[in-house]
Amino acid sequence: MTTKNLIILLLVQLVFSGTFAQTIYEEFNSYKLGENREIKIQLPRNYDENPDKVYPLFIVLDGDYLFEITAGHTDYYSYWEDMPEVMVVGINQVDSRDKDNYYSEQNSLPVEDGAKFFEFIGMELMPYLLSNYRIANFKVAVGHGESANFINYFMLKDKPIFHAYITISPLLAPDMLQYVPERAQAVSTKTFYYLATSDLDLKPVQEDSNALNADLSTIENSNFIYTYDRFEGATHYTNPAHALPRALESIFYVFQPISKTEFKEKILPLQSSPVTYLMEKYQMIEEQFGLDKKVLINDLKAIEAAIEKNKTFQYYEELGKLARKQYPDTLLGNYYLARFYEENGEPKKAMRTYRSAYILDEIGGITKDLMLEKADAIKADFGY
Repeated sequence: MTTKNLIILLLVQLVFSGTFAQTIYEEFNSYKLGENREIKIQLPRNYDENPDKVYPLFIVLDGDYLFEITAGHTDYYSYWEDMPEVMVVGINQVDSRDKDNYYSEQNSLPVEDGAKFFEFIGMELMPYLLSNYRIANFKVAVGHGESANFINYFMLKDKPIFHAYITISPLLAPDMLQYVPERAQAVSTKTFYYLATSDLDLKPVQEDSNALNADLSTIENSNFIYTYDRFEGATHYTNPAHALPRALESIFYVFQPISKTEFKEKILPLQSSPVTYLMEKYQMIEEQFGLDKKVLINDLKAIEAAIEKNKTFQYYEELGKLARKQYPDTLLGNYYLARFYEENGEPKKAMRTYRSAYILDEIGGITKDLMLEKADAIKADFGY
């Protein structure tokens, strides 16, 4: 490599070094386990530059191989705003997998080393993370095989520390086929449960997953949000690559921008206010994930398109107030309010509102020239 190319490479690395998620490797000294345990922590992009921001937490078992694929998918989806930025923590189990996942043959619950590992996560690791990092209320557990069985134990608690469970190709303890459906029927807070297997999965995994799915798919509890996938052509060891994207999409579907499908199937047929629909969507994001997400410009534009297509111009007033609140220094709120006045028989007020926006910033294709053109058109039509 030439000196010139080396300098260019170093400059590129310097420019982009702050834009990627950063991974931290720690040796955690656990008194519950009586040993050090290696953990991996991926912080969100620009974590240090956003000191007031909090992030949902992913705890990944089998972190020696499942951490990187989870961290990669969450970083990718959050980059495109299909899910929030998250913090991912992997627990390495390469030398302790059997003892960590140990359970009683009598009742299928963790005992001995398995009980210690359960307490390590809930009583040591979680308090440590909450004390040292900015973590939101929403927490997700990820497991594969034996560890996919293990994460279910947290759901069995009266006050679970996790709100979502990604169980990939679980090797279930015998009584788990009874415990999980009973708990799913009883949960009183929003709980997301994702289950995946495949046609080439281990035979016991397929049998247990099919049996568990048969029960979970009949659960009638609005707080239990369940998704099941059975992939074709994937093996037990390649299932995580197929399952994780689907799991993230199913858990964070409400967080995603309004899609063409959502627009056509849910928003256009509304007999009520599409603005109320939008506000409820963002309220769900705050309630479920503990995040105050700013309304996306594209989501506001989707509601605008629905109003225009359905000719329900009365909703422009509500949309204008929302846009002013979310983007107070821009033209967007004034534009929607002017459209409301224009379509509801107040042309003079519409003209003044269009003209008053010249001091505001352009946004989302709404320009100052467009505002002035609309004001001039009203003046010409009515002779003001």
